[in-house]
Amino acid sequence: MANNHEPLPPMVHESAMDYKQHEQTYNGFVTLVKYSIITTAVVVVILYFWVQP
Repeated sequence: MANNHEPLPPMVHESAMDYKQHEQTYNGFVTLVKYSIITTAVVVVILYFWVQP
């Protein structure tokens, strides 16, 4: 094992987080997931009735 460790430099906080943009991105992601799940469920139901023997 290496015994010659150098200490880590102090953490630098360059800027504050843009919470408005963060919330817009999160809401967009949640909306995308919601509509993806709904679309997948609709496709499954359509395929069930279409492929049913």
